[in-house]
Amino acid sequence: MIGAAPLPPSAAAAPMAGMTPGGARPGKADHTIEIGAGLLALGSETAVSTKLYNNQFPGPLLRLQEGKPVTVEIRNNSDTLEQLHWHGQTLPAAVDGAAEEGTPYIPPHSTRRVTFTPGPSGFRFYHSHLTAGTDLTAGSYSGQAGLVFIEPRQNPGAYDREVFITLKEFGPSFTRMEMPDDMLAPAPIVPALRDAALKALDASTRRGLPQAYDVSYQFCSVNGRMLGEGPPISVKAGQRVLLHVLNASATEIRSLALPGHAFKVTALDGNPVPRPATVPVLWLGPAERVSAIVEMRNPGKWVLGDLDDDARNHGAGIVVEYAKSGGKPAWTKPAESRWDYRLFGAQHSGNPPPDETITMTFGANPGARNGFDEFSVNGVVFSMDRMKPLFNLSLGKRYRLRMRNATDDAHPVHLHRHTFEISSIAGRPTAGVRKDVVMIGGFQEMTVDFLADQPGPSLFHCHMQHHMDFGFMALLDCR
Repeated sequence: MIGAAPLPPSAAAAPMAGMTPGGARPGKADHTIEIGAGLLALGSETAVSTKLYNNQFPGPLLRLQEGKPVTVEIRNNSDTLEQLHWHGQTLPAAVDGAAEEGTPYIPPHSTRRVTFTPGPSGFRFYHSHLTAGTDLTAGSYSGQAGLVFIEPRQNPGAYDREVFITLKEFGPSFTRMEMPDDMLAPAPIVPALRDAALKALDASTRRGLPQAYDVSYQFCSVNGRMLGEGPPISVKAGQRVLLHVLNASATEIRSLALPGHAFKVTALDGNPVPRPATVPVLWLGPAERVSAIVEMRNPGKWVLGDLDDDARNHGAGIVVEYAKSGGKPAWTKPAESRWDYRLFGAQHSGNPPPDETITMTFGANPGARNGFDEFSVNGVVFSMDRMKPLFNLSLGKRYRLRMRNATDDAHPVHLHRHTFEISSIAGRPTAGVRKDVVMIGGFQEMTVDFLADQPGPSLFHCHMQHHMDFGFMALLDCR
């Protein structure tokens, strides 16, 4: 029997009700987020019980103003400890929402109030940030994900309407079936990284360890409803519709296509790209966001959905309906394509070269953690007991992370409290694409640059819940 993950030792230091870290202002809060168990109706005959924000999925869209302080009251109405992480924002560690950085837990039936200055502008989100382990009701397995849009001081507004889309699966269970990740470009691998992974697999086999657990899901949804069960996106011919797409999955890389239409990508993770480019399919790792304009020039009723037939049949889609169109929604699979961040980049970066390069090698011991893969960064498996920084940085310096993936998985890696710039993929240079999550392919190298401008500890981790839970985290401490 697989048991639930134990609570971290630091939970004992969680604040009591009414505590307000982060310099919270007195008086009425600008926004209130309530965490509690609820029933989410995915369809007319399908519902799941899960934790939600304000009893809805996704949680309330918070439209904030760049540079204007905001106070948020977080009420934990559940029976367990919680964290609420402000993903993609440059906030103090005490407010960011990660225990690994020192943010206090929110105890059961308690309230925490925080005040912060939103930024940077663009499409961000908030979500639970817990070590779930084998508890498939906790962390990002739950329905705790909400949207944040930080209005820029100047908004060009070159679109007719705006639509927010949140992709999410429900009903998780453990399986030993693993799906290949082969959607990224460029595709060259580093033989030494592949050889290291094969050596680890051979050692696991000689120890008699079984193939590791992965996660599968009963249901897929768009904005909390299965395909055909929710209201369609209603459009008019000639409209320019700006889609803001979030992949709120705990573990799944998701795709999105709209037959007869294309996506002009304008921003990644909320950050404008230097070169907007048109693609037939969007690909998003867990926690990635894509903003793209679709020109509505093909009247009819269409399925905006995942390329994978099984995922779409389990709900991964939404109907796009032109005015006065009839009949059943149509789906046609687009031609095969790969996702290449370089399409949206520039030839040269406007930033100075890094002061220092930090090499990170991601490894895995197959099946070594009670039937789960155990992950490491530079051979170190992260410990919630010690929470010791692996890298010490100097405030104000520019750093390059040279990431080397010695596993066959594509990892969506995330750096808290910073925005980084992709500088190379599989040895191919690029510039200007700024993100907070990026997928690195199996047996590949990637470099990203960032300015260490946030004092204190910042968490780096794979955003696949079962990877971070079993070791794939590291702290960067900036002083």
